[in-house]
Amino acid sequence: MSKNLTKRAEDYSKWYNELVVKADLAENSGVRGCMVIKPYGYAIWEKMQAELDRMFKETGHSNAYFPLFVPKSMFEAEEKNAEGFAKECAIVTHYRLKNDETRPGKLMVDPNAKLEEELIVRPTSEAIIWSTYKGWVQSYRDLPLLINQWANVVRWEMRTRLFLRTAEFLWQEGHTAHATKAEAITESEKMMNVYADFAENFMAIPVIKGLKTETERFAGAEETYCIEALMQDGKALQAGTSHFLGQNFAKAFDVKFANQEGKQEYVWGTSWGVSTRLMGALVMTHSDDNGLVLPPNLAPIQVVIVPIFKTDEELEKITSVVNDLVAQFKKIRVSVKFDDRTTQKPGFKFAEWELKGVPVRIAVGPKDLENGTFEVARRDALSKEVVAKEGIVSYINDLLETIQKELFQKAIDYRTEHITEVESFEEFKEVLENKGGFISAHWDGTPETEEKIKDLTKATIRCIPLDREEVEGKCVFSGAKSSGRVLFAKAY
Repeated sequence: MSKNLTKRAEDYSKWYNELVVKADLAENSGVRGCMVIKPYGYAIWEKMQAELDRMFKETGHSNAYFPLFVPKSMFEAEEKNAEGFAKECAIVTHYRLKNDETRPGKLMVDPNAKLEEELIVRPTSEAIIWSTYKGWVQSYRDLPLLINQWANVVRWEMRTRLFLRTAEFLWQEGHTAHATKAEAITESEKMMNVYADFAENFMAIPVIKGLKTETERFAGAEETYCIEALMQDGKALQAGTSHFLGQNFAKAFDVKFANQEGKQEYVWGTSWGVSTRLMGALVMTHSDDNGLVLPPNLAPIQVVIVPIFKTDEELEKITSVVNDLVAQFKKIRVSVKFDDRTTQKPGFKFAEWELKGVPVRIAVGPKDLENGTFEVARRDALSKEVVAKEGIVSYINDLLETIQKELFQKAIDYRTEHITEVESFEEFKEVLENKGGFISAHWDGTPETEEKIKDLTKATIRCIPLDREEVEGKCVFSGAKSSGRVLFAKAY
């Protein structure tokens, strides 16, 4: 199997696009800016979904589903949110087509079928959900409301890239309502921590927890918490956000409750979400010039077994041994595939599974049966070793844990090497162009300085780290007083 992948060092963007397609994760569709997620890619997303869903339910959340369409007047109710998403909205204006009499076989919009009110295809669901919550909340006894939905959303992006930025994408969005401000803030922070836990322990991606600046905040939020990751090309990727909404949406949709004293109060809200953009983060963090490298905790196939044989009799003997091995793996919940296709040679299979990032490959031939051994190959390290048949299952189980930890450590080491403290704007620009990564610099706290730096360098403030030291300094651009460093980077 020929991979013919562009090298990362030559053209990282081209390498990424080719890898997503050649590894059978996704492809462009017949709809501009929309993708088809192929079975192998969707299997990874399903594993992500399953783990996140478990984590949400363990923290007290329940799943529901809300409509795809939002009446325009409802969408406009919270002004900042409406303004923030206005340029990305797709709008339904008519509900029927009819035959075009001037062009046989063609259809046209029926002008008599215009909707009384235009419908927005949801770019996010705050409006429809908060309008629903109005009927669900009367008393403090109805709170908190801890709801999540798995859905698709549409944001009419002009420049699209598979997984990273598409006109339609899959995601989850949590929307919660609380009796107090403190409870809502605690919820926002809790969900940021859930995302960080998932990114680090399942995706093997180290993240920095922080707050967005006012200009980078979610439209309609009082505060946006985020986790920021660093890709191999030195660009940052926002991996998840959690928003403290204050009472903005409660006031816009008149969601009140009677407190314990019987007084009417507006509820406090949060929203939080991650999307199929995480698939792009997974690809870009670990993969190499040979293809995907998947962390075992999210790999649809953790172990692939490839038989080496010349005759049907040899395959039969190998199959007998492998079937027992597969059963043992399944008992300890290790996902395994026996690739016994007779239509492809072992070399083709090795290349295919290497491209698809399967963490461990076992090869077994007649000599292995004689010697009571297996050849075990690690995808991440591209290394091979001969392992005795006895104890192979526990050995592989331990190996999968080792791979997961080492991928995480490798990503941490890369990030550590690519966080650079700078003191001047000249140094800022030099590091940005020649090294990349996160730039730790003092900022005077003004949107004007933030915007000027963005205009001049295309770098944005990725976050104000939650664990930063409050140390006074001088802004890297204006020279004005600064209370601490923030992280800048070019980003996806």
